[in-house]
Amino acid sequence: MSRRPGSIQAMAAMIEEQPQDRGRVLRRLVGELKPFRRAIAVGLALVVVTSVAQGVAPWVISRAIDRDIVGHRSLTGLGWSMLALFAIYAVRSLAQQAQTLSISGSGQRMLAGLRQKLFEQMQRLPLGYFDRHPVGDLMSRVVSDVGTLNQFLSQGLSQLVGAVFSLAGILLAMLLLNARLALVCFTLVPVMLLTTAVFAARARTAFRKTRETVGEVTADLQEGIVGIREARAFNRTDLNLERFRARNAANRDANVAAVGITSAFSPALDVLSTLATALVIGYGGWLAWNRQLSIGLLVAFLIYVQEFFRPVQIAASIYTLMQSAFAGSERIYAILDETPEPLDESGAVELGSVAGRITFDHVVFAYDEGRPVLRDLSFDLAPGKLVAVVGRTGAGKTTIASLIPRFYDVASGAVRLDGRDVRGVQRESLRRQLAIVPQEPFLFAGTLADNIAYGQPGATRDEVEAAARTVGIHGFIAGLARGYDTVIGEAGGTLSHGQRQLVAFARAVLADPRILILDEATSNVDTRTEALIQEALATLLAGRTSLVIAHRLSTIRHADVILVIDHGRLVEQGAHDELLEAGGLYAELVRKQFREAPATQALVAPA
Repeated sequence: MSRRPGSIQAMAAMIEEQPQDRGRVLRRLVGELKPFRRAIAVGLALVVVTSVAQGVAPWVISRAIDRDIVGHRSLTGLGWSMLALFAIYAVRSLAQQAQTLSISGSGQRMLAGLRQKLFEQMQRLPLGYFDRHPVGDLMSRVVSDVGTLNQFLSQGLSQLVGAVFSLAGILLAMLLLNARLALVCFTLVPVMLLTTAVFAARARTAFRKTRETVGEVTADLQEGIVGIREARAFNRTDLNLERFRARNAANRDANVAAVGITSAFSPALDVLSTLATALVIGYGGWLAWNRQLSIGLLVAFLIYVQEFFRPVQIAASIYTLMQSAFAGSERIYAILDETPEPLDESGAVELGSVAGRITFDHVVFAYDEGRPVLRDLSFDLAPGKLVAVVGRTGAGKTTIASLIPRFYDVASGAVRLDGRDVRGVQRESLRRQLAIVPQEPFLFAGTLADNIAYGQPGATRDEVEAAARTVGIHGFIAGLARGYDTVIGEAGGTLSHGQRQLVAFARAVLADPRILILDEATSNVDTRTEALIQEALATLLAGRTSLVIAHRLSTIRHADVILVIDHGRLVEQGAHDELLEAGGLYAELVRKQFREAPATQALVAPA
């Protein structure tokens, strides 16, 4: 039976599911602290010391009043009482500081481990996960949500634990001093618990909303910064501002609603504290009038009542932080609970040197179930050949290139390398045989030398320079003030697109792959840069199996084999002249492109 969001069934399900989810998150967070149980045990012991000191202090005050002031009127006794009180508060202060260091330190170490787990999990997640989730939202989970949990662990956790133990100590002390007066005060406890439960239920939903909306704001911010050039080029800045304003307002409203709920919590406790004080003065005063309670004990009870509600008020003060931390933890564990990329099969073999034969055997693949991108695709590429893949936009060309290194796994059929199903070999050994140069290469913040040697971290400077010379970028790099030690910005923002592309080619040259995949790698560079790349590739491609996804069809006219893909199927296969003569889809694409732009130099010169 389907459940509408507003139905009774849906509401009941939310009541049942949300506490379970929150309890599960709490249990997992406690589990994260297990490696630090010794330090936490020390912290809890110190919390007990603090609670005992807090419970004993009012009794010492009551004893000083009854014995040293009202009773024997002894200055010596009063002096000793004051010294005892000073010692108690000194011990309490030192124990509080030590417990904070112990518990908060354990929390920080746990947090560092959790952040490490998050990063490791992201490195293991399949690429399809990142296709479905905005980068800004993921960054929000790693930075903002972890930061919120950090605030709670560093500031709130030790206070919360201390408040719980202090409350227990005060309750015990009140019962020991006068059970009747204590029980009268405790009549307000059910009201306090009910009030807390009501606010907790409302705050849980409110703070989950704040974490979701801050993720949307971060995602929109990241997109707005990365796409600033396109936004200005298409006059979208005003529309983008409106969209960001709306999401920012939604986050503001969610936070205002959450703070509004928690801000009402503390005044509600103040009202209960005032009622408890009135009960102590009224009933305790009546007991004192009838000589059933001493003045000192009445004063002690007044102190205990104030101390009784102080831990609850401390909890109220960190309630906002705690609810936000739990909501952030839910989003953190949502990532950790994602299914990672499947491990290599138990019998996966280490792939040694390969000849480079690539076979697609009746491959079917879909990014979204029920919407196949490749449909029963089969072809066989001989080792050491230059193979071009062409077709209309969305035909599945880039998908073919992504299946060879197992960025994704086929739904059915098989991709084979030298006759071996790539699912039966170790991923790392498979990818060591490959180098990929995408249309939009990604360069990392660091030096040019580091970026060229990214696939070969142990490469020498001579090897790096040799790779740069091969693709014709050495002269440009040598002309920079710091040469190969020049630090480039994130994503290579200080370089032109052509220069970034040449660095990516140098990276591929240095990797010395057996199989080279070029995913429209020359489609966005100028003619002069493309000529430099083509000259380098004539050497780089020699003797290697090379798969070229081509946009400029003129650049692949001398490919050994051209595969023509249409709607995920292989519709034509052959050499340039053969396909032109056949007059099919390839001939149509060539005619259309040559009407739009002049021919350019071929990717590889004829032998």
